[in-house]
This record gives sequence, C-alpha cells and structure tokens, in this order.
Amino acid sequence: MMSNETSVKDVNETTMSADEETRHCVRCGLCLSVCPGYRESLNETDSPRARVALVQAITEGVLDAPNERYAGAFFRCLLCGACTFVCPSGVAVDRILELTRGDLAEQGLLPEALAELDARIAQYRNISAEENEGRLIWVDNLPAPPTGLGKEQAEVAYFVGCVSSFFPRSYQVPQALVQIFDRTGVDYALLGGSEWCCGYPMFINGEMDKARDLIRHNVEAVQAMGVKKIVFSCASCYHFWSHSYPTALGVNDLEDDLGIEVMHATEFLADLLEAGALPLQGDEDVREQVVTYHDPCDLGRKGGVIEAPRRVLAQLPGVRLVEMAENRDSSHCCGGGGNLESFAPEVGQAVAGSRIRQAAETGAKTLISACQQCERTLANAARAERIRVRVKDVAELVLDALDEAQSSEGD
Repeated sequence: MMSNETSVKDVNETTMSADEETRHCVRCGLCLSVCPGYRESLNETDSPRARVALVQAITEGVLDAPNERYAGAFFRCLLCGACTFVCPSGVAVDRILELTRGDLAEQGLLPEALAELDARIAQYRNISAEENEGRLIWVDNLPAPPTGLGKEQAEVAYFVGCVSSFFPRSYQVPQALVQIFDRTGVDYALLGGSEWCCGYPMFINGEMDKARDLIRHNVEAVQAMGVKKIVFSCASCYHFWSHSYPTALGVNDLEDDLGIEVMHATEFLADLLEAGALPLQGDEDVREQVVTYHDPCDLGRKGGVIEAPRRVLAQLPGVRLVEMAENRDSSHCCGGGGNLESFAPEVGQAVAGSRIRQAAETGAKTLISACQQCERTLANAARAERIRVRVKDVAELVLDALDEAQSSEGD
C-alpha cells in the first residue's frame, strides 16, 4: 500500500465548506513567505491570504457576485500546497481553492483557456488534442519493443500519463523506465489507447463531474488486466489516483477495496535497488556525479513521497546529492502546476526561473526530478535563464547507471 513518508495535510480529509475553512484564517501572512506566485509579483492579490479574504467578502456580502476578474485570482494559483503546509491555523487553503474553483466553473466563470483545455480532454481523452491511440509513439525509438507492449494481463500496470505520451521532450522518461523493467524481469503491461487522461486537469479546473468519467474508465481498464500494482512516473497522476480516485469512486482505499496498490516509479525503483535486482558496478569504478533533486509538489509535499527518490539516488554509484535551499516538503514549486501553462504562463515561467537559479546555486550540473511536467518546465527555464544545468528524471539516471555497469562488464 502507498505510504505517506511525511506529515502532509491531505485536503481530502476535510469536509468543511470553503466558507468554514476561511473562518480559521488569522491573516498572519505566513503563507506569503512560501507562495511562489506572490514571491514573484509581490502583489497581495496573488497571495493565498487575499484569496481567502475574497471568499469571505463574497460570503459576507461585502462584494457583489463573482465576476471574471474575481475568478482570475483563483485560477492564477499553481496549487503547490505550500500555503496549506505552513498555515499555523491549519487552514486547508487547497480545499478552499478547489471548492471555489468548482463554484466558479458552475457559474460559467471558468476562464476560456481552461474551458478549452477541458473540452480537449473530453473529446480526445488527453491534454494534447491528439488521437489517443497514439499514446505509445514513444516506444518507436527504443532498441527493442517493450515486453509490456500488447499484454492483456500482468502483475504491474504502467500508467504513463499525458505529458510523457505526447510531449517529445518527455519520451525519455517512459523509455528509461520500461528498459529498467525489461532488464529486471518486471511483469508489466502498457495500457496504450486504453489509458485516458487521469482527470486531474479537469479536477483542478473545478469540473470534477467531468473527470469522473475518466476516473471510472481508467480504473476499469486496469482491473481488466488483473494487475496488483499500478506504477506512475507522473507525479500529478500519482497524486490524483492515490488521493482523489478513492473519493470519486466512493471507496476508502484503492488497495483495500479494489486490490490495486498505487506506487510512484521512485518507490518501485527504490524497492528494486534495495532488493539487489539492479546490477550496478562498484563505487570505485565510477566518476563522481554531483546532482541536486527537485521535489515535485504533487509527489512530495502533497503526495508524501519524499524519501523514495533519495533512496534511489543513494544507491547509484558515484552520485552525490546536494540539496537546494528549499527542499523536501518545503520545496519551491517548479512553476508548471495549476494549469497555468494554459491560463497564465508568465507566472509559471517566473517561478521556474527562481527554481532553476536555486539549483544552479548548489553547484550541481544536473537537476534530477520525478515529474515530467517539472522537468519540461525547469529545462525550459534553464534555457531561458542561460543556466548550464541539465534536467533529468530519476529513471533516466538509473538507466544511465545500468548502461555504465553493462559497458564496464563488456570491457
């Protein structure tokens, strides 16, 4: 069963309304110090405290009915969860935002760009408006077809996610992971066209009812394969499956009620490494590689998976981890969340620039993460900021170590 490795507030545990949650805010302003959007703009309207105050003002009749400008304040948030994590009053700001976005969507105030995103997903079953049957195009450049291709029954299902399926920069992540699976004899299956968008983009747009069709389909597709575990390399897919799928399906736990264990790829890889299933060469044969690790918000602070990626890195010969100033559950957002790439890309770009500069300050030449969206966003930021830091996924680093070990054995 998925384990929460750190004390993370789960917004799904609260049943309070947005109005009830806002009453606990004491307006201390601590959230401003960690909000990545506010830290870039220094504009109070971009702060969690301001969004809470807006909800209170509408509820108390101080403001008239919501309008587009009001709605924009709630949809310009990255949903990184930093504000909820540090709130001394325990205010679930995430919950306030989710409920308010839902109310706004119902009132026809979902911004046009986000409404178009939801329409694309509803029509194509993915975020890219491409034929969904093309989800496995990334296998074409592999040295050999993955053994999980075309399997109808397996022990493990690999849920690739929209980003890795349709964005060429991210093909390297599933390519690395399936090669690791094949070299270690993992019995896995790829869903291909049977995999639909997990529904998270619709959910954070406030349209959970539309997301439920995707949720039901995905769970049924996985159950039809008879799998016992489902593995994700996408942090957002992992978070949504583990934290919101049970609620949407009316169950308490996917493993206990449906027999499906949810794991992030870093958890799966950490178990393989610690079990000795991956043949790696000794430390004395490998040149030191200094890396820093970026904790994805959906995986770390919100998902509770903090140590698994570090357990993987600790097992790789020659790899030395140096932490950024903001790390683990206090990690700075990459700037790629909240659907802002579709609605307010300038906000995400500014946040990403700050994060890539933090990475450069460590002296590491490689930035490792465990989320395809983080990697896309931070790689773009490195180019924009002209910072010579390479961005890679944990799985890519593991495959590199395997390739080095194999090459050493052949010498």
